Amino acid sequence: MRILGIIPARGGSKGVPGKNIKLLNGKPLLQYTSEIALQSQFITQVILSSEDEAIITVAKSLGIQVPFVRPAVLAQDNTATIDVIIHALQWFENKNVFFDAVCLLQVTSPFRTVDFLDKAVEKFITSGSDSLVSVQKVPHEFNPHWTFEANTEGNLKIATGEDQIISRRQELPDAYHRDGSIYITKTNVPLQQHSLYGKRIAFIESNPEYYVNIDTMEDWEKAEQMIKNNQK
Repeated sequence: MRILGIIPARGGSKGVPGKNIKLLNGKPLLQYTSEIALQSQFITQVILSSEDEAIITVAKSLGIQVPFVRPAVLAQDNTATIDVIIHALQWFENKNVFFDAVCLLQVTSPFRTVDFLDKAVEKFITSGSDSLVSVQKVPHEFNPHWTFEANTEGNLKIATGEDQIISRRQELPDAYHRDGSIYITKTNVPLQQHSLYGKRIAFIESNPEYYVNIDTMEDWEKAEQMIKNNQK
């Protein structure tokens, strides 16, 4: 299976200025993701999608291919990631280069391992699903069976639509949330459905001990602390 690894990294980060190439323990944040992607035994080609010259320069120094400069219109605060993926796939198809699947690896999740990435790809391939996402379990107090929405009368209703709430924690089914570390999808899903998911979504659980999603300075400080703890 030919799999395109896409690392999206635009300039103009608001929460952490210069985030994608800011040094985390002496390494550009981008490097954590690029190292794992380039070591994977399943990713056919790893590319960067960016409009920012400084990020592109760093990416090339790390061995990441930058086949194109992302159009500025696709590097706005409100740009959807799916449009960035479609742009990359269509760019390659215009060159008569085709992939069976695409693996999105966001720079904001620096601590995934190559073993975890390869296990995710293996599960995606063997599952036959349209896509696979990395997830973590939702704490029981936030389980959708224990959450509520307001109805038209201004009263609460169970978010899952059930008439009776599950009273015992032990009876709650597991629930999961996307953690943003890995997204894998067959190429026809974004190209034909404008979606990252399709109808059949496989999943793999991330280790919460290695999880951080860097969007704010607080997240950055958490990542720094995680590195210090690991070094100890």
